[in-house]
Amino acid sequence: MKLGVLKNKGAAVISQNGYIPLSSLGFNGTLEQLINAGREVLMEVQNRLSSYTEFIPFRDEELDAPLRTPGKIAAIGLNYIDHASESKMELPKYPLVFTKFNSSITGPYDPIVIPSSVTDKVDYEVELAVVIGRRAHNVSKENALQYVFGYTVINDVSARDLQFADGQWVRGKSLDTFCPMGPYIVTADEISDPQDLQLSCTVNSQVLQNASTKDMIFGVADLISMLSGSFTFEPGDIISTGTPSGVGFIRKPPIYLTNNDEMITEVESIGKLINRVRTV
Repeated sequence: MKLGVLKNKGAAVISQNGYIPLSSLGFNGTLEQLINAGREVLMEVQNRLSSYTEFIPFRDEELDAPLRTPGKIAAIGLNYIDHASESKMELPKYPLVFTKFNSSITGPYDPIVIPSSVTDKVDYEVELAVVIGRRAHNVSKENALQYVFGYTVINDVSARDLQFADGQWVRGKSLDTFCPMGPYIVTADEISDPQDLQLSCTVNSQVLQNASTKDMIFGVADLISMLSGSFTFEPGDIISTGTPSGVGFIRKPPIYLTNNDEMITEVESIGKLINRVRTV
């Protein structure tokens, strides 16, 4: 099931035929509240959906980010072998964790706004993102996927000049609009293996990243297990699982985003983000 949020219309089930408000399926709340309500409530919504046929047409551009206030966004650096290699860094022995602030979240079709007075070296990063569905603390790898509510797409937009000058990554990764997300959350039952998904990023129709989640150093189950041993995940928290090779700052010459560039970041079976760059 695909769950999304339409601007000014609220949470809904999304399909190729249109959308159905969650309120029409017996749930009067936000997507965050549905995640917190637990699996039984989600199954009730799914059961009602099976007999519902009144889909409402919509335009893709009406979709907002599916989540705006996750408790935390735990992002992972250097989690693909080729990306660590191209960055000339040793393979990590433990996930390299940083965070992105909630205020950086923006919609799947909204502009990426680059403040030219702050940065002029902005990069793209397609990533599979995991939405946690249950409180998770000290979870075993074998049971880790049971804690997943669903999956979405994040573009970990990064101001490389800030990232490298600061010596840590939070500011360079957290400028306003630097976390486009969506276009919806695909529930975990729809994704049989999160380690077998293609992901790609194109800029102005040029394919710059094209890889598979098979190439992760730490898979989804590893990340949930290892990180939950250090801090507790709550329903609605997000793990953005890292990006493959092909990022802009490594290329010769480097490719940085400029005004009016169009990025398409896509993960197989989940969806794609289409964001145009606006420099101010």
